[in-house]
Amino acid sequence: MSAPLAAAISHVGRIRTENQDSGYAGAHLWFVADGMGGHAGGDVASAIVTRRAREADREYATAEEAAQALAEALRAGNDALQQAMVEHPELSGMGTTGSGIIRVGDRMAIAHIGDSRIYRYRVGALEQISTDHTFVQKLVEAGRITREEAEHHPRRNVVMRVLGNVETNPEIDTAVEQALPGDRWLVCSDGLSSYVDEERIRAILEQGLDTPSTVQRLVNESLSRGAPDNVTVVLCDVDDVLPSSIEPTTVGAAAAPISYEAVEPERTSVSLSQLILHPRQARQQPAFEHFEPESEEFLQELLAEQRRMRRNRRLSWGAGAALAIVGIVLLSTVFYQWTQDRYFVGVNEAGNVAIYQGIQQQIGPFGLSTEVEETGIAADELTPFNRRNVEQTISADSLTAAQAIVDRLEGSP
Repeated sequence: MSAPLAAAISHVGRIRTENQDSGYAGAHLWFVADGMGGHAGGDVASAIVTRRAREADREYATAEEAAQALAEALRAGNDALQQAMVEHPELSGMGTTGSGIIRVGDRMAIAHIGDSRIYRYRVGALEQISTDHTFVQKLVEAGRITREEAEHHPRRNVVMRVLGNVETNPEIDTAVEQALPGDRWLVCSDGLSSYVDEERIRAILEQGLDTPSTVQRLVNESLSRGAPDNVTVVLCDVDDVLPSSIEPTTVGAAAAPISYEAVEPERTSVSLSQLILHPRQARQQPAFEHFEPESEEFLQELLAEQRRMRRNRRLSWGAGAALAIVGIVLLSTVFYQWTQDRYFVGVNEAGNVAIYQGIQQQIGPFGLSTEVEETGIAADELTPFNRRNVEQTISADSLTAAQAIVDRLEGSP
């Protein structure tokens, strides 16, 4: 069975000024790292870890061995980040995600930490294989929010497991999955998964374009939606042909020489076309991912915050509903009082001319008029012209004006 076709692209995005993502596509390994820490070395973190991960791009006897080797490479990258922060204190706080797959025959070895994602497309279905190490994922798993709510949650940028930062012994997920001919395995940063929904990703993978064209299409899709964040896409297609050599490709921050000098915070600007074509992304520039250790104390703090948010939301909705009800009642009262200042002359059920207070209309089963005076004049005794007018009702501004209309009707021949 041959090595799968592979391709990798990393783009800075529409708003960021520097690329803190790194990606790698080799003969056996496909990997993405999404650096974090704002201006404090996110690019350095992803570059260091990706270069360590590349060392795991080789043949293995078993998939289990490959998964452990990749996990060890990530831990070695974590140690390198710790050392870099000791030597360069200005980079303190930098960190990165790390998600990779290694193919061993008909199996895929996986090592993952953070919120970059690993997907498998198989026979028309797209499945997320990795699990996001984020606060909102904890809420989803606990049944507190839905996946759709997680996409717009104000804490969606809180990552609870990463390499670097303050973690000296990070917990890395490992797994082994089956690989079948025709599978398409996608590793990507949240620059893709946060802005292109899974149904659209599935549709692009389903088009059957070759590997490099598919990767370019996915990146273009993110850019077409505003892509405010860095976006990195690595794709490998599983085939069953004789092995062919693949030239390893490194993209993003890891493709350039590493500079340990912290850069100034980004000053992002938004173009007119960005505002017109992608107003939501332009107004809501991407927040840097924020790392918090996965501790019970912090989880309880965030859960308490979640409860406060829900309580405040209910209070806001309740207050809004109460204000709406009060507004409706006030408007209804004012409107009803206005109708009671009006009069009209019409014909009652007995067929006699009568004076009514209010207006002729009804709201559902409720009438807005009340008979206040029956004149004793039979409608049949009126001239055809006057009878028709009375049957259609004659409006009056006051009771006196209505009585004057009745006097005219009574005195007409």
